[in-house]
Amino acid sequence: MPLWILFTIAAAFLQNLRSALQKHLTGTLSVSGASYVRFLYGFPAALIYLWLVLEMTGSALPSPNSAFLLYGLVGGVAQILGTVLLVGVFQFRNFAAGTAYSKTETVQAALAGIILLGDTISLGAALAILISLMGVMLLSLSHSGVTLGGALRGFMQRPALMGMASGTAFGVAAVCYRAASLSLGFDGFVLPAAFTLAYVLGAQTLIMTVWLFLREREQLRAVLVQWKWAGLTGLAGALGSIGWFSAMTLENAAYVRALGQIELIFTFAASYFIFKERSTKREVTGTLLVAGGLILLVLTA
Repeated sequence: MPLWILFTIAAAFLQNLRSALQKHLTGTLSVSGASYVRFLYGFPAALIYLWLVLEMTGSALPSPNSAFLLYGLVGGVAQILGTVLLVGVFQFRNFAAGTAYSKTETVQAALAGIILLGDTISLGAALAILISLMGVMLLSLSHSGVTLGGALRGFMQRPALMGMASGTAFGVAAVCYRAASLSLGFDGFVLPAAFTLAYVLGAQTLIMTVWLFLREREQLRAVLVQWKWAGLTGLAGALGSIGWFSAMTLENAAYVRALGQIELIFTFAASYFIFKERSTKREVTGTLLVAGGLILLVLTA
């Protein structure tokens, strides 16, 4: 099995864990504060990982070029912006449609990869991405009264536009991370991925620190008080990011983000087999579409 697939599956699992830990923190921290911990506590973990890679490989620290610095910074800002837009969608009564549109990230990552990096998408992989996208949108709408047709008809409504913009930001971030890593010119993937991750998390930590100092200064103290749960959240996020960055250095970012939707299958399986929750026809159909799309992607990518 290709390494990028293993890295992506591991990253998706760890992202699920990080999300669960962040949800626990939202009871004591604001949305911005809970988001901040993944950067503040993830950055030291990324630095330790980079140090271990340098020690184990005997390599020198890479010299960043202007392309690396620009792509990494744009990707980091885009990821923050995508998160803010997605959180903003939740404030609307009909947020389900907006959430569904945020899942167009994979398609938009494919387009961004073609434009920025000249990546190519095989016909089978493109079909696989579209099939899994329909499944993800169905799952996003499963607990709302909104149908897939209704979501499509509401394309120009504000929640949908914000969701689409969120998907664009996440797609651009994924492609920029791949571009930054590749711009270092290394033959392998471990060191450039580790160096890119450390740089991006450092930039995001600085940006979010300044933002909270200006807008929610009390959260800076609160994330330190909650250091135990926040530390676990940051560690899970950093480990997941190691998987994402490694996979995106090895393979097309659109393929990686599409396969990353396997986390929805993890969630569905846990709710059905562990928590014994009954699933709707829409959830079952959506999960089958996601699974079918991901199998086709692995076979054709």
